[in-house]
Amino acid sequence: MEKVACSWSGGKDSCYALMQTLQQGSVLTALVNMMNENGIISRSHGLPLPVLQQQATAMDIPLIAIPTSWADYEKNFIDTLLNIKSRFGVDAMVFGDIDLQAHRDWEEMVCAKAAIQARLPIWQKNRKELVYEMLHKGIEAMIVSCNTVMGEDFLGLMISEPLIPELEKIGVDVCGENGEFHTVVIDCPLFENKINLPAFHKIKHEEYWFLQWKD
Repeated sequence: MEKVACSWSGGKDSCYALMQTLQQGSVLTALVNMMNENGIISRSHGLPLPVLQQQATAMDIPLIAIPTSWADYEKNFIDTLLNIKSRFGVDAMVFGDIDLQAHRDWEEMVCAKAAIQARLPIWQKNRKELVYEMLHKGIEAMIVSCNTVMGEDFLGLMISEPLIPELEKIGVDVCGENGEFHTVVIDCPLFENKINLPAFHKIKHEEYWFLQWKD
């Protein structure tokens, strides 16, 4: 039986990719997240470590959270893959990318260096159909960052069927695959319990709005 780890952003795409993989009979051994240098928030979605840990605990799975700079990101990622291969016997790494070829190329390259497979189960699926599938399969996700085209009013909103046409109306990809927005999964069928998010306020940095999490 294939043992997998997941490149876990904490958001909807990696969550659904993992759900799809496990549905095929693979066994999850670990979640991997690359954090900022001080290890306080994740690099991809800006999620606090305690939130990621809650998600891992809700799945009863180890979280491997690796502090890294952008300069050392690739090296640290490959080292982490080698570590989890040795520690957990990982055969493959699950990624939630949909159709950004440069991302897939990088993921396949780093996995090859660790002599494991890259699994992209939602690759080239229709983005709008994917969002509906995620909702119908029980993924509850909240927007934690977004670009200025969307604006601060979208921060803190749950991904929902009524939200999809609103995103289309302003020309935003409904999956956020181009980086228009990021999410945090609060609940899904993989979790034993719902995630409790800390308090937050909204901040703007250059062309993006973010939730600033409070201690």
